Amino acid sequence: MANEHPGDSIAINRRYLDSLLVEGRIVGAVHPTAKTTLLGQSFDTPVMTAALSHLKPGMPALAQAAKLANAACCIGMGSNAELEETLRTGAQVIKIVKPYADENAILSRLSCAEQNGALAVGMDVEHSVNVNDDEDSSVLGLQMKLPSLEDLKRWIKATRLPFIIKGALSVHDALVCKEIGCAGVILSHHNGLMRWATPPAMLVSEIRRQVGKDFLLIVDGGVQDGFDAFKALALGADAVSVGRPLMEPLEKGGPEAAAQVIRRMTNELKAMMVRTGSPDVRHIDPAVIHPMNW
Repeated sequence: MANEHPGDSIAINRRYLDSLLVEGRIVGAVHPTAKTTLLGQSFDTPVMTAALSHLKPGMPALAQAAKLANAACCIGMGSNAELEETLRTGAQVIKIVKPYADENAILSRLSCAEQNGALAVGMDVEHSVNVNDDEDSSVLGLQMKLPSLEDLKRWIKATRLPFIIKGALSVHDALVCKEIGCAGVILSHHNGLMRWATPPAMLVSEIRRQVGKDFLLIVDGGVQDGFDAFKALALGADAVSVGRPLMEPLEKGGPEAAAQVIRRMTNELKAMMVRTGSPDVRHIDPAVIHPMNW
């Protein structure tokens, strides 16, 4: 696009995903299942909601959509009251907390999530600084801080829930997160918050080799449909998180409309699985993926 910044990481995500080709292995294939297990819970799909915030219908509506599709639900910035209402929907919720400068704001959200039955919690480390200024750390008027490793270790110990780091974007980050006790990472650059960022899906294969099979890897960023989801899973992701494709349907049609998007993406994923001889999401051969080099 003419007005696109050359370092626009959203556009770079799209170009990378579009550069991956998929070989067919339909001879002898079977109809697949997209059922998956994340953090000990069973879901009908590895397509989950991204950690969205400040949606017009509210976070409870997003959680209801995830529950209708039997998908995991990430939620982002919000109050404890909204978190409690969201958890009352019965959805399996991962609460991602911002790195507030006020530590009590962090600890109260971790406690609220644990007391009200969240599936897991996490920290959005990538939003500790903004695009063009490492000292600009305010989000919607609230001051953030750049967490130290000691901060992260303290917050991990402050809860009995699995702890996930959102914003890891390298083998280095994933290995450090594993070392300090995280259950997994969400590979993300927060919708282009980092210029020239490596597409999250590009890093999955090497990270998976380094961290092993039992460390949760979620790809966040640029996943628009089930075909993108298939590519990320084939490269080694356990799940993908989806944000923008859900926002308009949720606002205009409510939870059922957003749930239908998740179901459609899951069907697209299964269509790719049957064509590649993949019986389930744990048995997608990464060798079916071919980078376009012609």
